[in-house]
Amino acid sequence: MPTLEDLKGYMERATGLKRPGKRKAVDLARARKPGTVRFKDDGLIPNHPRWPLILYRNAVAFDEDLDAAAVIEDLFEANGWGDSWRDGIYDYVHYHSRIHEVLGIARGKGRVRFGGNKGKIFTLKAGDIAVLPAGTGHQCLSAGDEFLVIGAYPPTGTYDECTSVEDRQRALKAIPKVSVPRKDPVYGAGGPLSKLWKKAK
Repeated sequence: MPTLEDLKGYMERATGLKRPGKRKAVDLARARKPGTVRFKDDGLIPNHPRWPLILYRNAVAFDEDLDAAAVIEDLFEANGWGDSWRDGIYDYVHYHSRIHEVLGIARGKGRVRFGGNKGKIFTLKAGDIAVLPAGTGHQCLSAGDEFLVIGAYPPTGTYDECTSVEDRQRALKAIPKVSVPRKDPVYGAGGPLSKLWKKAK
């Protein structure tokens, strides 16, 4: 069942209202130094064996004439990350073993734990963007009603959702096979992602 935010997104795409378009969305990205965090396999959540979570703080300049969710969607799409959605982050720990994911905060703030139960807690606010390599555990611990997240995926990979110990053996084989995306979802081909996520030698 589509949410109110989904319906709003459909209308904006149909009419172009409140959307910046890909070219302008790229101009709304602020140059930010990436924060990185590596997480170890905790026995349930594998995390990625080589690549860190990338966190860009306050990476998007919002324009009050535009819908913040649409700005983030168009920015991700301009850089080749699609299949976007608008929602929150699940309140249970999960990960994706066959695809990477980007999470952009359009509104509000929430406390999100990355890396599984032994991971690290971050307060994410509007304008923050987290890029999760395949295998990275994530879970929303608390958030206000206004907390709105935009998620998207690179063009290669297949969406899956892993939550249990039964998923683990298959996931351990799948995670290292997910290829490096061609573009950083925020900064494109020249962005930090290609330097931080290097191909296995």
